[in-house]
Amino acid sequence: MKQRFVLFFVVPAFLIVLNINAQQANWTHFRGSNLNGISEATNPPVTWGISNNIKWRTDLTGKGWSSPVVLGDQIWLTTATEDGKNMKVVCLDFKTGRIIHDILLFSPDSLESKHSINTYATPTPCIEDGFVYIHFGTYGTACLKTADGKLAWKRTDLNCKHVQGPGSSPVLYKNLLILHLEGTDVQYLVALDKRTGRTVWRIERPTKVYDPLTPIGKKAYITPLIVTVKGRDMLISNGSGICQAFDPKTGQEIWRIVQGIDSTIAMPIEENGLVYFFPGFVDSPDGEKYTELIAVNPDGKGDIARTNVLWRLKTPVLQLLTPVIKNGLIYTVDTQNNLLCIEAKSGSVLYSQRMKAKHYSSPVGAAGRIYFTSAKGETTIIREGRKLVIEAVNQLPGEVFATPAILRNAILLRTDKSLYCIGK
Repeated sequence: MKQRFVLFFVVPAFLIVLNINAQQANWTHFRGSNLNGISEATNPPVTWGISNNIKWRTDLTGKGWSSPVVLGDQIWLTTATEDGKNMKVVCLDFKTGRIIHDILLFSPDSLESKHSINTYATPTPCIEDGFVYIHFGTYGTACLKTADGKLAWKRTDLNCKHVQGPGSSPVLYKNLLILHLEGTDVQYLVALDKRTGRTVWRIERPTKVYDPLTPIGKKAYITPLIVTVKGRDMLISNGSGICQAFDPKTGQEIWRIVQGIDSTIAMPIEENGLVYFFPGFVDSPDGEKYTELIAVNPDGKGDIARTNVLWRLKTPVLQLLTPVIKNGLIYTVDTQNNLLCIEAKSGSVLYSQRMKAKHYSSPVGAAGRIYFTSAKGETTIIREGRKLVIEAVNQLPGEVFATPAILRNAILLRTDKSLYCIGK
């Protein structure tokens, strides 16, 4: 009888562990299932090349900078023709790279121009059990059933003038799909019922802040972050003129910090209850243009710029990638190609290393290492810590703008032509 009693508790505990491991083995959003760029993989590859540690490679048609998302045996990513006339989503088998679905979703009647380094398929999808959510900015948003690729719903009426192309990725929160559409004409956040696509709430950026800005200065390309502060969930969203925290259930503003006159791209990041973000860049009285990395205690209400800002670090304008924060250290590459390690508690730069090429792909952390991939397909792997230790430098052909996914001791790395699965 005692043995049965023990077994009764051991089996459910074993199932809980399996469930946790299954959750960790997926990569469901831009920068992972927790939106933080940190992988749970314990032994991902450190060295590779075109003929070394490549499990498979699948060539992709069209062009897109969206990152792969993974659930179970499915990988989903978007692509578009270079002229933007056809916008598609592709599903691949995780084990083999075989294409399962190649689905045309949108063929817009008219298109805006885009920046030369952007694509019409830059926002990363997000995925959950049974459904994948696809976003092409103003051109359309759709939900597909992962079992068969069939359409659950789609919308084309959530519009703005991106001017330089779309970039913000969607985020799931409970029953909501949260989107950012911030152009030169309108700037708003919208939450949709994820099962029907119906609008649940919509919040405009404050006109008092945005009216003085030039139209080109109002646009933004950020993906928001959801954090929990003293048991309360907050949606942190750093637009070009203001960083705001919202209640993600209702869209009600909690706090704000007003700063910036142009474009934000990098996501906010969080660790140990503190939030770090890049506001839009500013013009100083002497004509210098710069932005800042700002550390904030998010436990506040109203305008918290004077009360809750812990430190500011001046940086070059237009921070293009989102840093990784791990164990009190922030790792990033700025727009002047400097790899930086910053102490999170003080804002002090611990080291700086000049890199050879531009970086648009956000870094990813795994197994005590940080992976940085340049636009020229070169991945530099450093060891976590207060001193720079480079463990490996690996090269693949092609351009890389998409952020890699690291899971199941493998790396999914998208170039301009192909998706690679790197692993042993």
